[in-house]
Amino acid sequence: MDNFSTNKNSLSGMLMLTLCAFIWGTAFIAQSVGGEYAEPLTFNCARSFLATIFLFLCCLMFDKIAGKPFKLLGTDDPLRRERTIKGGIICGVALSIASFMQQLGIMYTTVGKSGFITALYIVLVPFLSYAVYRTRITLVQCLSVSIAAVGMYFICINEGFSINKGDFYTLICAVCFAAQIIAVDKFITNLDGVRLSLVQFATCTVLNCVLMFIFESPSLTNVLLGWLPIAYAGIMSSGVAYTLQIVGQKHCNPVLACMIMSLESAFALLSGWLLLGQAMTSREILGCVLVFAAIMLAQIPAELLPWSKKQAV
Repeated sequence: MDNFSTNKNSLSGMLMLTLCAFIWGTAFIAQSVGGEYAEPLTFNCARSFLATIFLFLCCLMFDKIAGKPFKLLGTDDPLRRERTIKGGIICGVALSIASFMQQLGIMYTTVGKSGFITALYIVLVPFLSYAVYRTRITLVQCLSVSIAAVGMYFICINEGFSINKGDFYTLICAVCFAAQIIAVDKFITNLDGVRLSLVQFATCTVLNCVLMFIFESPSLTNVLLGWLPIAYAGIMSSGVAYTLQIVGQKHCNPVLACMIMSLESAFALLSGWLLLGQAMTSREILGCVLVFAAIMLAQIPAELLPWSKKQAV
């Protein structure tokens, strides 16, 4: 009976993470369409605001279900409250930069290419972690980066050896997402993940709002015209998908969880082709296949590859 319960929870976790990847992948469509109504900072401000409201309501609901009095940061411990605020602000700044670069990039590239380039954060995390914390890098991680680099060449570099500016912005976005993941990993220990995300998106809202009024000309009329893609990106992608990720990962092997969530790039490619008619060349498809292979390779545990332990950077 215990094994049946465990398998049932594992299956539900896998389904949640698959739905999470689907929402994230199709959110690239929402970002592409939403970009026609609102400039990048305006779009991200509205998106973050909706995510903040959604997560706030989630916190209210979770506390009510648990029969506990509502606490915005989930605790009275001053140290944990301070870490939640500090971590949320740092993660929010990194996420704001990443989201801005992604939204700017998707204006000049296709949904499919944006999805695969963004997914490079999975490969980049170990190397950025090494640069910051001097954590060990295995040979298999070096190999995955090499394969990803070749894939990126086929996706981004044209015959004139130049790179589309949209692809370049999205590559910067991938680096920033890797930084945000490392920041989350640093602060998440013993903290409420939903509360940390609430502070993170609140930070994104404030930061994007200030910059929006400085560098753009926001129009409430345009935002209302593009309410559907903005709502999808804010509520579904930032709110619902994040909650599915947290719940799903509790019942799923971490390596399998990463592999399932990396399917967002494949969903982005398919949705861009089916809904927007954005076809890719055979060269670009080859590049996507190589990047996806690199992402899968990067998730293989070192203990399953004994030869990778013999060398490290």
